Amino acid sequence: MASYALQVPSEYGYVLTVAASSLFVNTYHFILSAKARKNSGLTYPIPYASQEQAAKDPKAYKFNCAQRAHANFIEHQPSFLTALLISGLWFPTASAALGAGWVFARTWYAAGYTSGGPSGRLSGFYISALCDNALKIMAVIASIKLLPQV
Repeated sequence: MASYALQVPSEYGYVLTVAASSLFVNTYHFILSAKARKNSGLTYPIPYASQEQAAKDPKAYKFNCAQRAHANFIEHQPSFLTALLISGLWFPTASAALGAGWVFARTWYAAGYTSGGPSGRLSGFYISALCDNALKIMAVIASIKLLPQV
């Protein structure tokens, strides 16, 4: 089995900067959820208001929206980071640009879901899905290009 050294492109710092910036989107979600929790009066360890509570109290419903937006972010961030870091090895500038688009869109998603309910998330969702899928395709291409040539 032969081994080889992996060289990181000089533009890879852009990729890492975008990856690091995505960590602050999680912090933004935390702040939105904490604020909505406080306004709703729901205390720990309650993860969501019941369907009955949310139907009666707009603040409880808003809390559920903030919690769901945060959960959705946590569900998507690992695959985003993986695709970003892999695709950035071969396509650093394009990956950083798409990654920045994803970070912006996920921030928009959080703000929209928290303030406008499920329909408020759609614009941010569509943009983030487009960026995310492009990064995943690029990650596969980069992975294939990094396979040893036989």
